[in-house]
Amino acid sequence: MASTPPIPPHKVSILILDDDPASQSALRQILDAEGWRVRHVPDARALLTELSTGEWSLVIADIALTGTDSPAFYTLRELASVPADQGGRVRVLYLIPALGGAAFVPAIEQAQLPFALRPFHLHDFLEKVSDLLVETGSIEAPIRQVRREFSGPRKKKDGASRNNSMFAARDSYSYTEEELAEFERQEQENASLRKKRQNPRNDLGRPQR
Repeated sequence: MASTPPIPPHKVSILILDDDPASQSALRQILDAEGWRVRHVPDARALLTELSTGEWSLVIADIALTGTDSPAFYTLRELASVPADQGGRVRVLYLIPALGGAAFVPAIEQAQLPFALRPFHLHDFLEKVSDLLVETGSIEAPIRQVRREFSGPRKKKDGASRNNSMFAARDSYSYTEEELAEFERQEQENASLRKKRQNPRNDLGRPQR
């Protein structure tokens, strides 16, 4: 069966179920930077209403707002289970608080749904998101790039640093020397390409060789 034609990047739409303002802001900031359409809903009822429009490429959901035994959870599981070559257009990424892992992870794994434990590093998060979008043809290639502006602790006005509770700081994340060297090489290549093209938004990532 022929594969479904890819959706142009500017039509990628991501629906986020999250009732925490700080988390909403962090997610919107990094996803908007890729040129994707992002919308937040505060509860499971609003989520189901939005899903009925059929406009979404990816749903990022806080597991605490759906649980693992609710109409919203079952709906997301069914949507995510449809293969792309059979018309599946929606993928789901669950967000699980670190302290709630023991309660939720077994059910999520049994449902074969991808998830991310908070706090997580931007690199891991964007890889998960882009891999799911590639799976349905929403984007052509996965993102494999660490963006410096999000990779470390931010600065307060008084100069003190603070960590976003959504993401782990770069110095608290474990990298091998090989990974760091590869990240630096990719960042240099991307900087060179952006300078030549004078359009930093064109590079959504390159496939792995």
